Amino acid sequence: MTVEIRGEPSDAGSSAPPKRREILNGAITVASILLFVGTGSSVLSTTVRRYFYGGEGPDQTLVIALLLNVALILFGWRRHRELAHEVTIRTAAEERAQMLAAKDPLTGFLNRRSLAEEGAAMFVRAQARNKAMALLMLDLDHFKMVNDMHGHATGDALLQQVALQIAEAMPSVALTARFGGDEFACALLFDAAHPATVERIAEKLVSQLAQPFRIEGLQLHISVSVGISRSDFDCASIDALMRSADIAMYAAKNSGRNRFAWFDLSMERELQARNELEVGLRNAIPRQEIVPYFEQQIDLTTGRLSGFEVLARWEHATRGLIVPDTFIPIAEETGMIADLSLSLMRQAFLAAKDWDAALSLSVNISPSQLRDAWLAQKIIKVLTETGFPASRLEIEITETALFDNLPLAQSIVGSLKNQGIRLALDDFGTGYSSLAHLRALPFDRIKIDKSFIMSMTENTESAAIVTAITRLGDSLNLPITAEGIEDLAVEERLRGLGCGKGQGYLYGRPTSIANTRRLLAERRLLQNAASEAGEPDERRAG
Repeated sequence: MTVEIRGEPSDAGSSAPPKRREILNGAITVASILLFVGTGSSVLSTTVRRYFYGGEGPDQTLVIALLLNVALILFGWRRHRELAHEVTIRTAAEERAQMLAAKDPLTGFLNRRSLAEEGAAMFVRAQARNKAMALLMLDLDHFKMVNDMHGHATGDALLQQVALQIAEAMPSVALTARFGGDEFACALLFDAAHPATVERIAEKLVSQLAQPFRIEGLQLHISVSVGISRSDFDCASIDALMRSADIAMYAAKNSGRNRFAWFDLSMERELQARNELEVGLRNAIPRQEIVPYFEQQIDLTTGRLSGFEVLARWEHATRGLIVPDTFIPIAEETGMIADLSLSLMRQAFLAAKDWDAALSLSVNISPSQLRDAWLAQKIIKVLTETGFPASRLEIEITETALFDNLPLAQSIVGSLKNQGIRLALDDFGTGYSSLAHLRALPFDRIKIDKSFIMSMTENTESAAIVTAITRLGDSLNLPITAEGIEDLAVEERLRGLGCGKGQGYLYGRPTSIANTRRLLAERRLLQNAASEAGEPDERRAG
């Protein structure tokens, strides 16, 4: 992408040498002209007297001096023209440097520094005129995907079209800026009693940028998240206004994108809480405070326990047990998810190493982890170091993860399958192109998303989807696991459809390592316990 230029404009001192040379050259030229007038008049008068009255001719020294004067004048005039041209070029370069220092070269909008400077002046005008100043912070949704799939040239062309749409939606007196990447900002004055004026502009931006863009034969789809702050609500400066709009923009993005949000103080408190969680998470992962919990997976045909899905829980020192919905998104945003996942695997593999050999472990992989070309090697290394059999491991991948980079996913999956690790397609039916992915990757199992299972008794569409998926799995010889089973009626209906496995609160909530081990010991599903007792195992769900 285009790099924002922030260089300071050249100062006057940098052009001083040409100016001094020009002055010196001018002085020499003037002196030469004066000398020419003096010597020329003397030579001319002497020559005229000789021609008309006879007598001696002009002094040869004066003639030579006159010729030298002529040559010096011609040289000086030529040099003056060269210097004038040099000064013109230098002035134009300085003006361009000043423009580049103030403007984004790709869109022609202001850059961050210029918006801060001109925005500060607008802030003062708003107070003087009893107006309010609104700052809109815009961040394009899914722009990175466009860059990754179609290249930076297409991304730049898209940004230019977006800039045109923004300029069209804003009043002529508004300030428009690009902060680099896919982030824009706009500022305008409005009547504090009528904030709907600003909302109409924000709605127009959201609506226009959600429409498809056509660039070089491609149809590109993005959207925009907009945060709005106002100078009369707890914003004492342009810097505070920009920060508040930025917080509101992230709130809009976290609320589902493709929308706008006004800043309020609760957003700042939520951001502070989120930052505290991020700091705590950075310490919690190496301390192994993020621990595995195990959710039972039941064979619906026999009712026996067949394995567990590994889930993450944060055993926080002061806040108690924190569920993954609270910290997993933070781990994914900050890039900590890879370390968290491998740490969780290591703990789970060590805990399950001496469980009954028929019990499997299912581990979900984050979409961001599938961008790591070394993921398969990292998982195999953890298996080797812990001594957990690869044949007892099932890796779950969501469809959204495959959409980012299918060729890389195929390479990773191939390496895992070569080690005997099984592969499950998780959250089936909620992604982009399920059938294409089933053909492209060697899945061993399909998992139906719990949103369909939990609503199938009340929602005919959900029931139809579950029926279709189970029939598809049967035709492709792919076993089905149903998530989110919470009552016997749903279990019975799934069993009738031929669904192979199920998991959910009907069979118990996820349990810690210690409680899971206690459960397995009671059912004699620990290898040592089973061998010592010499009795058949008891796998029935309870």
